[in-house]
Amino acid sequence: MLTPAIIARVVGAALEEDAPWGDLTSSALLPADTTAVADLVAREAGVFSGGDAFTAAFALTDPALRIDVHVGDGDEFSAGDVLASVSGSARSILTAERIALNFTQRMSGIATMTASYVRAVASTRTRIADTRKTTPGLRAFERHAVVSGGGHNHRYSLSDAVMAKDNHLAVLQRSGADLATALREALSRLPHTAHVVVEVDRLDQIAAVLDGGAHTVLLDNFSLDQLRAGVAAIGGRAQVEASGGVTLDTVADIAATGVDVISVGALTHSARALDLGLDVRID
Repeated sequence: MLTPAIIARVVGAALEEDAPWGDLTSSALLPADTTAVADLVAREAGVFSGGDAFTAAFALTDPALRIDVHVGDGDEFSAGDVLASVSGSARSILTAERIALNFTQRMSGIATMTASYVRAVASTRTRIADTRKTTPGLRAFERHAVVSGGGHNHRYSLSDAVMAKDNHLAVLQRSGADLATALREALSRLPHTAHVVVEVDRLDQIAAVLDGGAHTVLLDNFSLDQLRAGVAAIGGRAQVEASGGVTLDTVADIAATGVDVISVGALTHSARALDLGLDVRID
């Protein structure tokens, strides 16, 4: 969850990285008493995310700056729209400019891509979810952006759910353990609130996963025919998730197979930064 404490810590670290001893250019060239107004302007249409991070970048640089964000996270906008405005010390505005844009462009790019996937499956009951394929240190920001775009978050971290993937199953197999038995024993040790997901890459693995009591069966890199067969084999006894190689061109067909969730790593690892600019004028 993107909390004020996380925003302050991460944005503060970004500002420190960018200007560890201050902004040499602004302090050398600009008179200290010069004031300015800067508008965050969309160069292209999209879905907004990152208003709090944008605000924090300027507020942490100079608490005297006035920051007005004109749209909410999740709002759609068009090219040319003014999304936010900042006024006050020109030095402070230019010092924080790049960091404010980095967060807002990145988060709005993720939100915009997510919204396109959500629209593609709008006629189905399938959820679009993210994955843990996030930028180290920025997971809370990127996952917030997915929600801004209408998507859903998967488990936040390794501590939040059991998710047995191919490497876990390979280790179990090498140790001679029976998958169904191992799952039942794990469930007996887990809190009753813990959710158990098991990834399979073959149809013949599904029976053991269901026998073990998994709550979600993740069908990884299945063809459309295999997905339909998997949904039929599971028959409502567990939630069905599809993943692996999902694109905007394929996501609607995948949803039409009847899966409950489609997890899309591209939402966070391949979204491009949206083209937003900070237009500065002297006050």
